[in-house]
Amino acid sequence: MRIALFATCLADTMFPAAAKATVLLLERLGHEVVFPVEQTCCGQMHINTGYQKDALPLVRRHVQTFEPYDVVVAPSGSCVGSVRHQHAMVAAGDSRLAARAAAVASRTYELSELLVDVLGVEDVGAYFPHRVTYHPTCHSLRVLRVGDKPLRLLRNVRGLDLVELPAAEQCCGFGGTFSMKNADTSTAMLADKMRHVLDTGADVCTAGDASCLMHIGGGLSRLRTGVRTVHLAEILASMEAS
Repeated sequence: MRIALFATCLADTMFPAAAKATVLLLERLGHEVVFPVEQTCCGQMHINTGYQKDALPLVRRHVQTFEPYDVVVAPSGSCVGSVRHQHAMVAAGDSRLAARAAAVASRTYELSELLVDVLGVEDVGAYFPHRVTYHPTCHSLRVLRVGDKPLRLLRNVRGLDLVELPAAEQCCGFGGTFSMKNADTSTAMLADKMRHVLDTGADVCTAGDASCLMHIGGGLSRLRTGVRTVHLAEILASMEAS
């Protein structure tokens, strides 16, 4: 299968390992992955902060960039959630663009969705000998409704000891600009999430969104807990101890 990678802004600028791992994993499974160089921000930041008019050119560019591909994947529930649930809405004033955006959205998948629902794979042959807990990010959980797909994939990783995260469905407190505009509330939510992560005794906390891992990982690092945050794609692409 020929699959287009939508890398996302955060992966491109700060967490390229997640995007690279996505490519490595899919190529190992026998698929061709292409990276359309014309891609830019999907516009989620603008939409979520009320700048829908400014997001429209980004939506148009995203549609033009990914329209030629039958399947699009991103290592981010957040950005896929925006493409699937916001793009057609933003383009509502242009019925043709809105229809095109909806068509692109219908074939755009978060990584675990693509693996389980489209490719029919739950065991990707990974090996990651660590004690791991999984944080279901808000957009993957509530917008995309990926359910237990990431957990099904993790349970098939050799050497991995998967431990349940207490109060897993509680938000970590990031929420993009929420963490800046409501810093005290965000910090309190982060404290709860970190406590739950530490209660598991895990060496690694994983998730499908680099943004949430950045927030949780930053807190764990400042406390010098020794617990790492690793994107789901990196675990699934791993073939040896790290």
